[in-house]
Amino acid sequence: MSPRQYARDLGMGVRFAVTGGREGWVRTTLTAVGVGIGVALLLLTTALPHMLDARDGRERARQDIVFSTTDRPKADDTVVVAATDTWWRDKNIRGRLLDPEGPKAPLPPGLSRFPARGEMVVSPALRDLLASPDARLLRERLPYKVTGTIGESGLVGPRELSYYAGAEDLKPRAGGARTNRLTHFGQTQPWQERDDPVLLLLISVVFVTLLLPVAVFIAAAVRFGGERRDRRLAALRLVGADGRMTRRIAAGEALAGSVLGLLLGAVLFLAGRQLVTLVEIRGESFFPSYVTPAPALVLLVAVAVPVCAVLVTLFAMRTVVVEPLGVVRSAAAAPRRLWWRLLLPLSGLVLLWPMIGKGRTHGDFNQVLVIGGVLLLLVGVTALLPWIVERGVSRLGAGPLSWQLAVRRLQLSGGMAARTVNGIAVAVAGAVALQMLFAGVQSQYVKDTGRDPSRAQVEVDLTDRTGITAATEAFARTEGVRASVGLATTTIGDRPLDPSASVDLVVGDCAALRELARLASCRDGDMFSVSSPQYPTAFDKRMRKTVLRPRARAWIDPRFTGGPGLAVPLRLPASIPHAAFREDSLMPNANGLLITPSALPAAAEPAPAGRIFLRLDPSVPDAWEYARNTAARVDPVSDVLAWTPTATDGGFASLRTGLFIGATCVLALIGASLLVSQLEQLRERRRLLSALVAFGTRRRTLGLSVLWQAAVPIALGVALASVVGIALGAVLLRMTATPVRVDWPSVLSLTGVGAAVVAAMTLLSLPPLLRLMRPDGLRTE
Repeated sequence: MSPRQYARDLGMGVRFAVTGGREGWVRTTLTAVGVGIGVALLLLTTALPHMLDARDGRERARQDIVFSTTDRPKADDTVVVAATDTWWRDKNIRGRLLDPEGPKAPLPPGLSRFPARGEMVVSPALRDLLASPDARLLRERLPYKVTGTIGESGLVGPRELSYYAGAEDLKPRAGGARTNRLTHFGQTQPWQERDDPVLLLLISVVFVTLLLPVAVFIAAAVRFGGERRDRRLAALRLVGADGRMTRRIAAGEALAGSVLGLLLGAVLFLAGRQLVTLVEIRGESFFPSYVTPAPALVLLVAVAVPVCAVLVTLFAMRTVVVEPLGVVRSAAAAPRRLWWRLLLPLSGLVLLWPMIGKGRTHGDFNQVLVIGGVLLLLVGVTALLPWIVERGVSRLGAGPLSWQLAVRRLQLSGGMAARTVNGIAVAVAGAVALQMLFAGVQSQYVKDTGRDPSRAQVEVDLTDRTGITAATEAFARTEGVRASVGLATTTIGDRPLDPSASVDLVVGDCAALRELARLASCRDGDMFSVSSPQYPTAFDKRMRKTVLRPRARAWIDPRFTGGPGLAVPLRLPASIPHAAFREDSLMPNANGLLITPSALPAAAEPAPAGRIFLRLDPSVPDAWEYARNTAARVDPVSDVLAWTPTATDGGFASLRTGLFIGATCVLALIGASLLVSQLEQLRERRRLLSALVAFGTRRRTLGLSVLWQAAVPIALGVALASVVGIALGAVLLRMTATPVRVDWPSVLSLTGVGAAVVAAMTLLSLPPLLRLMRPDGLRTE
């Protein structure tokens, strides 16, 4: 057959789709809607890497933290920047103080001029927050006059809370402190480190599991209205068309629906792109300009969707015999074969098997094998599910009338029921595998901080090294603060500037020191040695023994920690009593010398860095906000830290956030596609439903039968998805050299979410079902 003939038959199918009357338009519209939703999600998912990269690029462009042991000199092209980040309730606020030192001082991105002292430029979201009635405490913390708005180039998201305030006489500190002198903003030389193979593996699996359910739904959407279409094709056989021609015409109809779906998907994507500013997920928001998929991926989607529509239709028509007087579906006579369906997941396991035990220490994972293996395993769900549904419903027996109607319908068209839940089954299988993988490797990215929130909830790190006593008292008087413990820390060595051995020095009154160690007796002027259980090695013992020699001189040099000043000697007594370390110490890594304030030489007072630990009263609703206000008043550049028992790696946290955003979109659009599919099936059965109602069948019975028809396939699909997901998760964990452990609560919750989506969409289809169950639906022309 010539290509011209093939194209002519496809063109005839396209004309039937758009000029075939009401039935043709309805089927084409349903196909276009289903494909359009899938295409919109494909475009959104392929734009996700650019969204995260664009946010990172904005963050790098305004980078103002310098990790250097030396401070650059003041010049006419420098600006001093102090970080004053804070929190308001559960929202982070990025704050900076700016002190330009010359006419050529660089401006941060998003600013047209420097704010004067007492003024600030804020993000639109922070401006609205400050104007709200319940932000009184936040307005007290930021006592600046708002004189402008930060431009989009200076923000990472439309809902970001950020401000720049003017200041004078800021003092930069070397060593990565919160105040730096800059000649430019932005990270010109990003930190280069070896890519984490496990994170790369996670990224690959995340994108496969997000994109594959969408592809499955698009493949199901192009088959909407298949039974009515096949009956129309029988009429073409009467006028001389052969079987191959009817298949090509059917493919042309699917092609028309897929092309319209592409256009609709583009419109939905562009509309959603403009609405993305209204969405905030886990504190992340995005500008519309971020949502830009790669041109190559857009071209791939534009070509792949119509081609797949034609191929899927031709593949589906292979078991349909269209005769001049009717349609015969050969699939009803021959049972589905299992052997080739098992080949898909087995082939996936074969591709993944060579990487078992590779972990992160034996090079990168082969991305082609990873993507291919995961694809084959998940596609195996779509291949196995029709066979399982067919065998499962064939063994279902008697029951109520609604059950019998549902079972008989599933026995006659189990393939259609399997197609309906294929997408959700693939999504659940991928989610189960990802949950197992994330849970298994989480311990490698979530580290124990050693902090006990029951001992203290807030830590305030001061930059003013001389006012710790006054600051401690100010916090003690703060509403909602039960206790305030002030400690000063620095390092002492066996010689100035370049010591061969050094240990920690902690300064505090007796009450504060008792928060670190058990002191039998204590009075001002005493010194104690202390050994942290975190450093039990012989090396640490030698360091303490070298520095803390009786009657020797130890040296306190502010330059050890990046501070100004010269080395100051500390005369040690003939005997230094040893204090037992508290297991619940506020400073679990303190290892060296504890001294009371009068034992510290006056010349060394600026050297120690102040740290204040607060215990809050949980009965005071805004205790956190009162503490933060005091910190801003005592030291505007202080760092207020919330004590948490664990800390999560930034890359792992970003990937988990991206997965959550993608999974939310996939579930939402999968639900919409399921609803469209359910409505299409009801439209196909309109005449049958009307006949049953005309013969006296109760509407309640028919409604329950629809629910049973959704419940049985989803139960089988979720069971299969759980098995495949656990198997894939186990293989991925073995690949990362992580012990295999099934998180059953997570598995059950994920399968429950999948079942709930199908149940919700089925319930939403009941109102249209009630409208279709009318005897006048039998009327025809």
